[in-house]
Amino acid sequence: MKRSDLLYDANDMVKAGCNDCRGCSACCTGMGESVILDPYDIWQLEINLHCTFAELMRDKIDLHVEEGIILPHLKMQGDMEKCGFLDENGRCGIHSFRPGLCRLFPLGRSYEAGNLQYFLLQDACPHAGYTKVKVKKWLDIPDLRKYEEFLTDWHELRKSMQDEILQIMASSEEEAHIKEINMRFLHIFYEQQYEADDFYGQFAKRRRQMCL
Repeated sequence: MKRSDLLYDANDMVKAGCNDCRGCSACCTGMGESVILDPYDIWQLEINLHCTFAELMRDKIDLHVEEGIILPHLKMQGDMEKCGFLDENGRCGIHSFRPGLCRLFPLGRSYEAGNLQYFLLQDACPHAGYTKVKVKKWLDIPDLRKYEEFLTDWHELRKSMQDEILQIMASSEEEAHIKEINMRFLHIFYEQQYEADDFYGQFAKRRRQMCL
């Protein structure tokens, strides 16, 4: 998929609307490990499905290594490699609390110079006739400003973690050290269950814990 050179802010209009997909679930099929879940996504799944990270790991999500860091992603299932949250009619069973990357599509995020903006993925969706919609409305996230601040902090944390792991690899230190960092990262941000309220406060505390 080719990205547009244009960058958008939350209040900009962009041709991303797909008329509620009209029953199409092409973007929920064959996505491999690409639908990465951040801590906000896990918090939403836990509180809305009344489950734990360990329970999600049974059949809905899986782990993979992304630039040195172990991260969870939505698990594609069956011969058609469909998202495990699709119902028998090909509709999303978690639409009101779907992950951020699902909300975003067919947009992408840019973090250039620490500034979060959005771009359009061209030819990403088979639906013809995109309609214009405000980015903020398309994302439909409560308190978008706080959410964007979290995303920027999360992006910077991941980048610093990746840089640290690359330095360890360059110094030929034991792989056990990298595994220890990853296990701590996974436990702090994902395995520890989140409380139902104040996600952003919980994330801030866990970020400080990780940096100790």
